[in-house]
Amino acid sequence: MYSRIRLVAKTSFSTTSLLSSVASTDTLKKEILRKNGPRLSVPSLLQQRDDSGHPITLPELRLISKRLIRSNRHDIALQMMEWMEGNRKDIHFSADDTALKLELIIKAHGLKQAEEYFDQLQSSVSLKAAYLPLLRGYVKGRLVKEAESLMEKLNGFGFLVTPHPFNEMMKLYEATQQYEKVVMVVGLMKRNKIPRNVLSYNLWMNACCEVEGVGGVESVYGEMVGDKSVEVGWSSLCTLANVYVKVGFVGKAELVLESAEKKLNRSNRLGYFFLITMYASLGDKEGVVRLWEGSKSVSGRITCANYICVLSSLVRLGGLAEAERVFEEWEENCCNYDVRVSNVLLGAYVRNGLIREAESLHDRVLERGGSPNYKTWEILMEGWVKCQSMEKAIDAVHRAFELMKGCHWRPSQRIVMAIAEYFEKEEMIEEANTYVRDLHRLGLASLPLYRLLLRMHEHVQRPASHIYDMMKLDNIQMDEET
Repeated sequence: MYSRIRLVAKTSFSTTSLLSSVASTDTLKKEILRKNGPRLSVPSLLQQRDDSGHPITLPELRLISKRLIRSNRHDIALQMMEWMEGNRKDIHFSADDTALKLELIIKAHGLKQAEEYFDQLQSSVSLKAAYLPLLRGYVKGRLVKEAESLMEKLNGFGFLVTPHPFNEMMKLYEATQQYEKVVMVVGLMKRNKIPRNVLSYNLWMNACCEVEGVGGVESVYGEMVGDKSVEVGWSSLCTLANVYVKVGFVGKAELVLESAEKKLNRSNRLGYFFLITMYASLGDKEGVVRLWEGSKSVSGRITCANYICVLSSLVRLGGLAEAERVFEEWEENCCNYDVRVSNVLLGAYVRNGLIREAESLHDRVLERGGSPNYKTWEILMEGWVKCQSMEKAIDAVHRAFELMKGCHWRPSQRIVMAIAEYFEKEEMIEEANTYVRDLHRLGLASLPLYRLLLRMHEHVQRPASHIYDMMKLDNIQMDEET
């Protein structure tokens, strides 16, 4: 495991931002950024712009790429870069552009093509800029052998001089529960005089909790406090507090969180919501509310993710009244009605048996222009099945089925069977047949479901050959009971 690191002087390279650019509102930009995609191919659009005598500039490319990446249209951004590389000899991409291209290749085509692109790079500056996105790709895919092989290669290049690649390896080992290897990575950094940053210490503390227990974590924290090159901030204190929570040292966790509050950055909300989550894990509703109110003093827009965090924390602690107040604040300030926020309160109502409140909230969401997603219908299904409003539950199931093409969500078998049993009880054979066909089409049919439908057909003495055909296609074997 890259046991001895070759140290070389740090190579200077361009620090120009990938996405710094002048504003552009021309036709090309509008066409490429169209919601439904450009009407012509990207190469054709860029060629047209070239032929007009006003070729696209590198700053414009970066600006448009930034917008495309925000909307997860990585393939279009990649097409732009590839066309520019192949057709514009006057443009020279920076090392950071090379790193961006490798990231786009990973998103658009996967790691295999990204590896091929990386292996073709000749410039050490480009290699140095591009290795981290590739390594992060391996970490995200939990590809330990590939990541270790890349680290060996980077060691040969003399690139292992910063904590960043080591931090990525520690993330990978934690994700694959190889905690001893995290400790080994830290030892390697120490032997080769690689500085540790805040993230290094946080990852090390997490691993030590699994390997050496609380004593080991406190020892790492003490080492961090003595390291003059890093500042102990709220994130490290939250990491320590989380360890204390895991082992049941609630009093120590509370003291550490008090210190973390004093370290919060008044220009960034991130720390507030880490602490909100920590206080929720301790069952401290007062702490959640205090941090929520404190977060409002930070300038800038409070995001939907922030609202979801505090709402989830409050409903988890039984603070339904407080959650309702927070939700009303969100409704007053939201520009686009994001149902992921309302779903948190909707779920709380259903879990608490408040089906009328849930229905009222659902109606309000629709009035405000919200678009229910699969989670909305799942929550409502659960509530309506629970209170035996089966017609409403059936409607919710069919609406959820319409959304299943675009997501990986699947209804629980308990809900699937509850609706099927309702059809059987009410002797609604036509509706049952339609329902099972839909489930078969979506790959959700099961042996209990087919058994139920066969019983219904047997009861009214109707042919059931189509049921056996579906079972055969689903590779579901008949048993003695079928």
